[in-house]
Amino acid sequence: METDFGNSVGMVQTQTIRLCENNNPLRLVCGKSLAPIDVAYETYGKLDAGGNNAILICHALSGDAHAAGYNSANDRKPGWWDIMIGPGKGIDTNKYFVICSNFLGGCRGTTGPLSINPATGKPYGTDFPMITIADMVHVQKMLMDKLGIKRLLAVIGGSMGGMQVLQWAIEYPDFVVSAIVIASTAHLSAQSIAFDAVGRNAILADPDFQNGQYTKEKNPAQGLAMARMIGHITYLSEESMRQKFGRQLRSANDYQYDFNSEFSVETYLDYQGQAFVERFDANSYLYITKAMDYFDLVRDHGSLEKAFQNVKSRFLITSFTSDWLFTPQQAEEMVDALLENNKDVSYCNIYSPYGHDAFLLEPEIIGRLISGFLSNTMNTITGCMTSPRDFAPVNSFKIIDRAKRARLDYELIESLIEPNSRVLDVGCGDGQLLHHLIFDKHITAMGIEVDQNRVIECVNKGINIVHRDIDRGLEKLVDNSFDYAILSQTLQTVKDPQKVFAEMLRVGIRVIVSFPNFAHWLCRWKLFFDGIAPRTRELPFKWYNSPNIHFLSLKDFEEFCDEIGARIENRIPLRRGRVKPVRILPNIFAEEAIYVTTRK
Repeated sequence: METDFGNSVGMVQTQTIRLCENNNPLRLVCGKSLAPIDVAYETYGKLDAGGNNAILICHALSGDAHAAGYNSANDRKPGWWDIMIGPGKGIDTNKYFVICSNFLGGCRGTTGPLSINPATGKPYGTDFPMITIADMVHVQKMLMDKLGIKRLLAVIGGSMGGMQVLQWAIEYPDFVVSAIVIASTAHLSAQSIAFDAVGRNAILADPDFQNGQYTKEKNPAQGLAMARMIGHITYLSEESMRQKFGRQLRSANDYQYDFNSEFSVETYLDYQGQAFVERFDANSYLYITKAMDYFDLVRDHGSLEKAFQNVKSRFLITSFTSDWLFTPQQAEEMVDALLENNKDVSYCNIYSPYGHDAFLLEPEIIGRLISGFLSNTMNTITGCMTSPRDFAPVNSFKIIDRAKRARLDYELIESLIEPNSRVLDVGCGDGQLLHHLIFDKHITAMGIEVDQNRVIECVNKGINIVHRDIDRGLEKLVDNSFDYAILSQTLQTVKDPQKVFAEMLRVGIRVIVSFPNFAHWLCRWKLFFDGIAPRTRELPFKWYNSPNIHFLSLKDFEEFCDEIGARIENRIPLRRGRVKPVRILPNIFAEEAIYVTTRK
């Protein structure tokens, strides 16, 4: 009877390849040399004729080369990222050639502490030299060379895998077209190092550790299980643990008043610890966690900004709201450093209750982000520009035309932009305006947006987008880095318009603003005669659900510009559905307005 693999890559074989012999050792960062080096790896999909579709997957601490599919018909579970890798999935093996290797120091086929030391004929144990993330990446590059890969469309990794992605982009800038960093960091926090230290001490204190020269039959299983339990706690969030376990007892109705595991969360951790012991090596755990502790781009380069100075990759960086191990703040530090270097970067802080483990448990959202980002990266290589038509229902491009006319300010703003300009759209929504500008005027685009779903839409349109509340400012963007900065129908919704607008004037040579006119005659009518907060076609909200927190008129805005030192180059007062500007009493008869401003 044949096994039904569904949309999996099916049956795959882990292969092993020797990368260097004793007469040609690898020089490690610690100063020692290592040889021979064998690497275990798997591949999925096919390399295209131009060699443009290769993707490297970098695994996390406890992962291995088996990222997708099944090694045998008896496997209970597929590879560790099977939810993401396969036909039609986020990393589509019908389109891409995917490689995943067990990194240096691992215990799943690649040279590590379990390997035989040629000098002694016995396993290395703690005689294995100290390794770093950079050493792991050097070995991965050797594997790419051996496989004949000339360029990587993307390097993708979560957690510790994200550290490898960063190292790849910095060390091999001409080799990596794009870098996808998921729930990772440029360096561990003191708290994370502390958790690693406690885990290692649990192993080192186990009486069966025997200075690292233990045997398969007698090994520090208790210490390794304890280390895994400690680590696993950091992968979860308080919310996910509360929802999954609460204070539920595992198998009794009342307390037993002893020291055995009684709560569900205790028995869950017991299971995780035991399962880990059955598939992992304690020495590898020591070396890998130490490599994570040593990883520090700031220390290696002087600052994050300097670390990213020479990268050429497009970046997609994601974090998770409930991840307290590798926090959103740590992700934003990387995003800001890339922005300061004017690098192509998109960022999304994904809402998830699952904590750090979310990168393995949120396939739909991560899949949408990765698939769109990869598709657009491939388009940059092949020269295929994605038309706005491609985002409309089949045979219904008229729908987009109607939507465009409904946002008359979009149509007029587009007419104000010169071809081949650099354009920042603050509060860009789903990226419709920028997408049209990219296709029609070949601009270089960047957006800032606070809504997660709209951020994902922008990524799928090929727009560099940063998931951020614009009230926090644009301080990491370089002065005059854009020809145009756009604030479309957003000024009245921000908490601090003066700060936001001043920042836009700093980063943009010209600032284009559109906003509804709250002094329109119909608003005045509603307030004066009906005695209620105005509701019009342009302002359909009730007082309690309106996103608008500032109520300005054309005259208010012009006084505002004068106060902050902005010069008005152009003013276009508009009435709904009419391209021709309002000439007579615009502060009364215009429903909205567009202004082009510069610094005085």
